[in-house]
Parts: sequence; structure tokens; C-alpha cells
Amino acid sequence: MESFAELGLLGLFIASFLSATILPMNSEIVLSVLLINNYSLNASLLVATIGNWLGGITNYGLGYLGKWEFLDRYLGVKKKKIEKIKIKINRLGSFLAFFCWMPIIGDLFAVGLGFFKISFLRVSIWMLFGKAIRYIVWAALTYWGISFF
Repeated sequence: MESFAELGLLGLFIASFLSATILPMNSEIVLSVLLINNYSLNASLLVATIGNWLGGITNYGLGYLGKWEFLDRYLGVKKKKIEKIKIKINRLGSFLAFFCWMPIIGDLFAVGLGFFKISFLRVSIWMLFGKAIRYIVWAALTYWGISFF
């Protein structure tokens, strides 16, 4: 994580983008390191949010390209099981994208929303909102932690 922090805002963008994929990354640590080193709060929040959002949109795009036949043939997932998942996703719709910031399952949400062709615009907005709140909360915790110690 330190190597990302050494790259400054570019490193934060890369770490944020990669942490929105299935790679096990923790962009919050990079954000905290930058904030502790007096990087601009607004610039850091913007870069982290946009990087993570674009990573989530990438997952959505990968899901969008998915095919039923591939899931059945190569992963052994039957269409009936996928239809049950679709019912659950349809219940929450694009609002589910708000939770794409969550570790592991957030990536699956993004891929699923793309796979089921849920509105790109709505998914994008909810996803951006959720990811922004995540980093705002983390930044606040970082500052409270600094002032506490």
C-alpha cells in the first residue's frame, strides 16, 4: 500500500480503481496516508471516489457482456438459479448499486446489475453516491483518529 501512497493522487486513483475489482486491495489505507501527509481533502476524496466508481462501472460492463450460455456451460450455473437471482435484483433494482462499495459482495452486485441490464444511468448514480459516502466516512474517521491520538 505504501508504494501506491508514494505515487500521491495517481497512486490513490490506481488503488481505488483496483479495489473495486476482485483484486484484494484496500484503498482506504492509501487515502488515510495521503490525508495524514496533508494532501487536499477535496482532491483526495474526488480521486478516490472517481477511481473506485470507474472500477465498479468496469465490473458492471463485464457483467453486461455476460451470456447465459457461458454461465451454464463453463460455470455450471443453471438458468433457474439465475432467474431466482434476477427476481431478487429486480426487487431492489438500481438501488442495489449503492452497496457496490462493500467488500467482495459489492463486486458481485455490480456484475449482476450489468448482467441483468439494469439501467446504466441509475446504477451509475447510485454507485457513485455509495462510493462517495464510503470515502467521506473513512476520511472523517481518519481525521478523528488523528485528533484522538
